[in-house]
Amino acid sequence: MIPKDIEDLIKRDIVPEVLKKPLSASTYQEFFAALLYAEDSYIEKWSSFALENVSMELHSATIYQKSGGNKHSKASEKMDDKTFAVFKVDSLSKTRPFLLSRDFVFAKRAGKETKPFQGVIYRVVKSTSILVEFGEEFHSQHDSTCRYNISFSFNRVCLKRAHQAIAAASASLIGKFLFPNFFSQHPMHNSECYNLYDRNLNLDEKSAVHRILNIQGPPPFLVKGPLCTTFNGNSESISKQLSRTGLVVKEAVLQTYRRHPQSKILVCAPINSTCDVLTRSLKIDIPASDIFRANAAFREIEGVPIDILPSCLYKRDAECFSCPSLHELREFRVIFSTFTSSYRLYNAGISAGHFSHIFLVDASSATEPETLVALANFADDSTTVIVTGAPGNCSSTVRSDIARQKGLRISYFERLYKLSPFKNDDPMFVAQLKDRSL
Repeated sequence: MIPKDIEDLIKRDIVPEVLKKPLSASTYQEFFAALLYAEDSYIEKWSSFALENVSMELHSATIYQKSGGNKHSKASEKMDDKTFAVFKVDSLSKTRPFLLSRDFVFAKRAGKETKPFQGVIYRVVKSTSILVEFGEEFHSQHDSTCRYNISFSFNRVCLKRAHQAIAAASASLIGKFLFPNFFSQHPMHNSECYNLYDRNLNLDEKSAVHRILNIQGPPPFLVKGPLCTTFNGNSESISKQLSRTGLVVKEAVLQTYRRHPQSKILVCAPINSTCDVLTRSLKIDIPASDIFRANAAFREIEGVPIDILPSCLYKRDAECFSCPSLHELREFRVIFSTFTSSYRLYNAGISAGHFSHIFLVDASSATEPETLVALANFADDSTTVIVTGAPGNCSSTVRSDIARQKGLRISYFERLYKLSPFKNDDPMFVAQLKDRSL
């Protein structure tokens, strides 16, 4: 529920007073709550938006589709053609909502009392062409003469989780992880020699792993480099593989797992594909019984790689992903999740302090409240937090003009990196992964 005073201001495109002040430890919760309210208000404003008598064309587009004979997906992908329904929207943002991939579209035949067809937005091209994936029921009745009345539905789950996380940010969390003071620096232990799992790591990557292994507790440690995964393949097939940052995260998790038998590690990223690639890479050296891949309840099972499914809990009777019992969850040594879906672990009873290490991977691609779903619910004064990100990278999912203008697109990674001593690239607090070609 949006507070009425905030709602009245936002509806009139007036910036709430708290957003005119600099972000600080004292204004943090109120500041981000106001930004999220701006997003809430935007969705409410456009919830009744509809288009009438719309024509749709069928277009084939080349996409990367999971390969293999199994109905579930494997690690590799192949290029394939898929048919999408395409319709146009006004290019002026003030006359229609800001649409995102995975928003729902409902298309009802104009002039007919029939059930609307539900589709999912696959892509928005040049802000005007909307590519929608519909089921066979739609395609079996469609022809070029058909006209539709179209409405939309926006996913509010991420906003609800973000609101919860902001409200859960304790004074201790704010002081140690969000606006950390540096009276005590990360200790520089001379760790014993250890064997690398990946002997191809270069000097920068080895140094980053070494630093991660020798820190304990706040403040967070930043790894500045490329996003965690990168594409690899040819014109016929393609797959995601770990980047230099991903290799550092993998090695650091493996070394922590091996060197600290009591450690419990949470690895979070903004998107499922990154979580899946990291899960796959670590399953090679970590027993399956110690790994759990948490998923959103209604993630499409066809989108989960076949080699990842054994690490998930899928209830076929309910056709949804679930979490095991709290006792079982506490036994896993390494858990993977998107930032938003990590709330399911909290909801299952996992509390702050359970995880000894939290890896916030590709945090530069997410909004700060999204990242906080993992951080605020699971970090305590002794948690070691590693934050990775790519300079210049930011979230593309902020809809509201007020929220965009007042900082919601600035990630936790970017904001920390602007603070001292992070901004000075102090190796006590930041690892830089330079281009291997240099």
